[in-house]
Amino acid sequence: MWSTMAVIQRSQESRCTLLHTSPSKLPSEDSGSTMEVASAAGTESWLPYATTVASCTVGVFFLFYFYAPSWGVRGVPGPPALPVVGHLPLLARHGPDVFCLLAKKYGPIFRFHLGRQPLVIVADPELCREVGVRQFKSIPNRSLPAPIAGSPLHQKGLFFTRDEQWSAMRNTIISLYQPSHLAGLLPTMQRCIERAADAIEAAAAQEHGKIVDFSDLSLKLATDVIGQAAFGVDFGLTAHGRGDGEAAEFVREHVHSTTSLKMDLSAPLSVTLGLVAPALQGPARRLLRRVPGTADRSVARTNARLRRRVDDIVAARDRGRRRGGEGKRDFLSAVLDARDRSAALRELLTPDHVSALTYEHLLAGSATTAFTLSSAVYLVAGHPEVEAKLVGEIDRFGPRDSVPSADELQHRFPYLDQASATRQHASSSDDEMNVIKEAMRFYTVSPLIARVTSQQVELGGYTLPKGTWLWMAPGVLSRDAASFPDPGAFRPERFDPACEEQRRRHPCAHIPFGVGPRACVGQRFALQEVKLSMVHLYQRFVFRRPPRMEESPPELQLGIVLNFKNGIKLVAVERRANTV
Repeated sequence: MWSTMAVIQRSQESRCTLLHTSPSKLPSEDSGSTMEVASAAGTESWLPYATTVASCTVGVFFLFYFYAPSWGVRGVPGPPALPVVGHLPLLARHGPDVFCLLAKKYGPIFRFHLGRQPLVIVADPELCREVGVRQFKSIPNRSLPAPIAGSPLHQKGLFFTRDEQWSAMRNTIISLYQPSHLAGLLPTMQRCIERAADAIEAAAAQEHGKIVDFSDLSLKLATDVIGQAAFGVDFGLTAHGRGDGEAAEFVREHVHSTTSLKMDLSAPLSVTLGLVAPALQGPARRLLRRVPGTADRSVARTNARLRRRVDDIVAARDRGRRRGGEGKRDFLSAVLDARDRSAALRELLTPDHVSALTYEHLLAGSATTAFTLSSAVYLVAGHPEVEAKLVGEIDRFGPRDSVPSADELQHRFPYLDQASATRQHASSSDDEMNVIKEAMRFYTVSPLIARVTSQQVELGGYTLPKGTWLWMAPGVLSRDAASFPDPGAFRPERFDPACEEQRRRHPCAHIPFGVGPRACVGQRFALQEVKLSMVHLYQRFVFRRPPRMEESPPELQLGIVLNFKNGIKLVAVERRANTV
C-alpha cells in the first residue's frame, strides 16, 4: 500500500515538473508544433500586404495599358468612355450615324474610343485639307485597325504599306489609271455590263415583276470587270447559267472575307479582342482558328483559300510571261513587268506583296463600286423626277444599242457629267456626275478615312502626339447642313456648277475618295465603270422599289467600308422603244 502511494506521488510530481518546464526544455514533438503555429501566424501577418501590393500592381498595369493611349489626346472633347469597350456600345446602338451625332455635340474635332484605341475624328472640310494635303509629311500613313491587323491577306497592299514602300508601289501602278489606259478598258467594261443586263432581262422574262437582288448583281458585275482589268481573267459571274462554278465560289469566299472586316462587337472574337486588348489579338487568333465552329476558324480558312487562289493566278500569269505568251495590259501583268525592271523593284514587289496588291484591287474594285452602283440605282428608283431627267438625257444620246466612247462619256451627259465642278486638290475625278456624286454623298462608302501621325502635329487648336490615330470623316461632312442644305434629301442638282450652293461649298466638303496624295488611285476607274453601267442599264430598264424597300430605308453596316446589311432588292422593268 505504501508502495502504491509512493508511485502516485512520484507521478504527480512528474506532471508538476512538466507544467513548469520552460519551452526550450519541452520534448521535440511539442517544440515542432509550436514553431508551425508561429510560422502560420507570421504568414497571416504579411499575406494581406502582399495581396494588396499585387492587386495594386495589376490595377496600375490595367490602367496604364488601357488608358495610356488616351493620355496624349485627353484634351480633345468627347463623350465619357466605358472601361475596356470605349464607345463601341454607342456604335452598336446608332451605327455609322453616331459620328454625325457626336460632331453636332462636340464640334469638328472629337474623340471616339474604338475599344481601347482613341480616334481623333476630324469632321471639318478645312481641317481635312490640313490632314490630307498641308500636313501630309507629318501624317503620311494609314493606321492599322484591328480587322486589318488580324488579316495578313490585307496588310501588304497599297492601302496599308507605309512611307517609302507605299510611295514606290504607288508610282509603279499609277500609270494604269491614266485616261488613255482607262479608255482602252471601255470595251471590256461594256461587255460585262451587257452580260449583266442580259441576266436581268432573262430573270424578268421568267417572271414579270420579279425582284432582282441588285446588290448581288452589282457585285458580280464589278467583280467580272475587275477580274479582267486586274487579272486578265473572265470570271463570268453575270453570264446566264454560270452562277455555281469555281469563280462563283471564289467570289463567295471574297465576300465572306470582306464582310468579316468589321469594327464593332459583331466581329470575330479575335478582332473584338483586338479592339479592346490588341496584345491578345494575335494569340487569340492563333488559338481560335484551331477551334471548330468559331468565326475565326471560318475566316482563317477562307482567307487561306483566297490566298492560294490569288497566288495561283499570279504564278500562272508569271509562267505565261516567261514562256513568251501574249502580252496583256491588265494590272497584274503591269506589276509583274515592273518588278522585272530592276533589283530594287524585285525586292519591293515580293510575291507576297504582288498577291496582296492584286487581291486589294479585287476588293477595292468590286465591293466599293458595287455599293456605289446599288446606291445610285436605289435612290433614282425612289425619285421619279430624277429618273425622268436621267432617262431623257440617255435617250438623247442615241438608240438603245449606242455605246459611248471615252470622250462621249465625259462630254455628252451634262446632267450626269460636271467636269468643271471638280477641284484637283479635292481629289475628285475630272469625270464625276451629279447623280453619282449625290448618291456617294447620300451613302458614303468610306465614312471614315484612317491616318496616323508620324510626329507631333497642331490641328484645330489641339496638340496631337506622334502615333495619334487621326481619322477624317467624309460621312459626317456629307451630312453637314452648312455644306449641303437639307442633307436628307436626294437632290443631284446641288452639284450643278451653276448652283449657288455648289459655288460656295468648300472643295473638301465632298471627299468620298479621300484627299491628298493618299487618295484612292482607282477613282477614275470606278467612276467610269459606274457611269457606263448606268448609261447601259437605263437604256434598257427602269427600276422600282418593292414594298419592303419602300417601307424602311436599307440598314447599313460599318466595316472597313460601308455595306448594305441586307442588300438592295429592286424590280427591273424593261423599256420598249426608249419609253419609261
